[in-house]
Amino acid sequence: MILQRAQEVELLISDYAFGGRGIARIETEKGPFVIFVDNAFPGQLVRAKIETKRKTFAEAKLLEVLKRADSETISTFQEISGGPYIHVPVEIQEKFKQESTLTTFSKLSGINDIHSKFDTFISSPQHYHYRNKMEYSFSCIEHDLETNQELDNAFALGFKRRGTWWKVESLNKASGLFDEEWENKLKEMRLFLKETELPAWHPPQKKGFFRHIVVRKSFLNNQLLINLVTSNEGLDQFDIAAFGKFLQDLHPGRIAGLWHTVNDNVADRAKIENGHSQLIFGQSVIEEKLAGLRFQISMESFFQTNPACAELLYDKALDYLFEDPFEPGDIAMDLFCGTGTIGQLMASRNPNVRIIGVDIVEKAIEDAKENAAKNGIQSVEFYAADVGKFLRDYPDFQGKIKRIMLDPPRAGIAPKTLQKVITLGAESIVYISCNPSTQARDASTLADAGYVLEKYALVDQFPHTGHIEAIAKFKKA
Repeated sequence: MILQRAQEVELLISDYAFGGRGIARIETEKGPFVIFVDNAFPGQLVRAKIETKRKTFAEAKLLEVLKRADSETISTFQEISGGPYIHVPVEIQEKFKQESTLTTFSKLSGINDIHSKFDTFISSPQHYHYRNKMEYSFSCIEHDLETNQELDNAFALGFKRRGTWWKVESLNKASGLFDEEWENKLKEMRLFLKETELPAWHPPQKKGFFRHIVVRKSFLNNQLLINLVTSNEGLDQFDIAAFGKFLQDLHPGRIAGLWHTVNDNVADRAKIENGHSQLIFGQSVIEEKLAGLRFQISMESFFQTNPACAELLYDKALDYLFEDPFEPGDIAMDLFCGTGTIGQLMASRNPNVRIIGVDIVEKAIEDAKENAAKNGIQSVEFYAADVGKFLRDYPDFQGKIKRIMLDPPRAGIAPKTLQKVITLGAESIVYISCNPSTQARDASTLADAGYVLEKYALVDQFPHTGHIEAIAKFKKA
């Protein structure tokens, strides 16, 4: 077989690689050849599209599962592209995640004894309906799940069809990831909006009215905060108040508030800053509780997607941070602290230790201070500063920062920034990562600087996906 880019092929998935990639092996004229298929699982027969091709391997995008693996158990939930393993038993998902992550971390970090450092695998307390935020797309191009055909001039509301950006599969029943009652009634909302006779968005032509619905859930109060995103095209014909009443009747007592964002930006994103937003009724935020602390969450706030599991994640990270005794005057730093969630939890765990939170984003630091005040936490201080200039700007901290908690974005820490972290001279570093491959790269740099990996844990924050969270404790030799 000679493979070409953009070619569609049928493949039998025989193995699993880190990040939710199925592995297929085929014979070519030049010998064995490996194809990585995103979101595929061992035992499946799939149809995939070749995206990139190298000498010894190729990467492909999953288009369709033609035959299920023997290990899969068909659930009652509607399969969506964001939850490709919804039919795979959770214990099997976790087994593959653990094995593939440890193998990849060892390979990329150069730490060969990773299994001796491995502490624990933490399962999500809820395997279904665990998400607190979901975004749904409208499209007038629908992929009909019953006929497996593409329909034009339709009115679809749900998720993008796997491997496409222009057509949507309507969600007709719960996906198993978000609030079950909300998703089971999404079909009724779709029919209500369709009756307005205003069109769904046409992604290729960049026109239409209905674009997105974004929903945030408070598990604390069992409430929903809604943002309907439309264009300006036909706005004078749309009765947003009637839609608000429909929502309240459909979900009695559960709608905390309704936002309406008018977004004429051709980019297919639902972010509020891309348009003008107005609160139609109710609250502008919802409240959530995490590890005993309360947080006000707006539509655009960053907040852990799986709060019940995030509690376990933070508990383990704090165990690592505080298991060695602190001396009087020692300081613990929450670096890249954002709005201060971890810093507040550090201060709650041990109010006798001086905690400082540092982030370069001034608005995030303002929010962190406000959150700490609301929670009555006084033993944490927040600074808007660049890590490389922090000790220069605040020389009183020189030599006193004994522990650092790191929770960087998915891309990891920029190499120059990591070197600046190292110059802070902490005795130990606890590194939380939503991308263990970039964490492994940084672990290699830390090892070169004299930091030894002491413990490593994995946390399954996102069941039914290929994502995994990792916590590493490094100690200076």
